[in-house]
Order: sequence, then C-alpha cells, then structure tokens
Amino acid sequence: MVNLLTGPKGSGKTQQMIELANKKAKECNGNVVFIKKTHRDTASVAFDIRTICMDDFTSITNTDEYIGFLYGMYSSNHDVECIFIDGLLKHADISLQNMPDFISRLKKISAECGIEFFVSLSATKADLASIDADGCSYLN
Repeated sequence: MVNLLTGPKGSGKTQQMIELANKKAKECNGNVVFIKKTHRDTASVAFDIRTICMDDFTSITNTDEYIGFLYGMYSSNHDVECIFIDGLLKHADISLQNMPDFISRLKKISAECGIEFFVSLSATKADLASIDADGCSYLN
C-alpha cells in the first residue's frame, strides 16, 4: 500500500508524517524508516526509527537510482515494514510528470516486499489525477 499525504507547502505535512511514523514504530513488529531531504526537523523522530537524509546520498539523482536505493535498503534489512518519504518532490529528479511511474514502482515494491509506504507531496489531489489510485490511499 502507498499512502499519500498531499497539501501545499507549509501546511504541516512533515509534522503529520513524523507523528504517524512515531505511532507506527510503536505498533509494528518490524522496522520503520523515515526518509527526508535534509537533516532539518528530525529531532522529533523517535530514536528507534531509522532516519535517512537524502542530502547524504548526492549520487542518487534520478528515479531509477532512487528505486534501486529503496530495494537496497530492503535487501539489507528484510524487517523493514514501513517507509516514510517526506517531501518526495524535493528528492532526486522526482517531479509531478514522473510521479505516476514512480508511485507505480512504489506499489510494486510494496507488493513484493510487504512494505507500507507513506509519502508526503507538496501537491493537490488534482495534480496527481494521472496516478493509478488502485493500491493507493490518501491520508487527507
């Protein structure tokens, strides 16, 4: 399952993602990963959540590399149960134009690996109308 949290920049999506990640970390049996663009605003992420800042991985510059990064993360830890990706449109070359393909690939990883994804985007639901909603859920 791919859960999408949409809204304009500055609408509190990051804080909602952090609160949801902290809640999931208490509930699930596996590991929770929180991926952000920068190291900013990570202090309130629970200590038992693996926090990854994409600024530390400057070689990941396109969606193929990003997907490979996610598969690599899973292959090194099969206990990953939830992955939170905050501010996805700030990562690599991910844009609204390639979002349908990217979300489709996330759904494939979710089905193959049993990982639930939570993704925040500075966009409206109308901006994401071209995404196949099967296997997706909007959190707002």
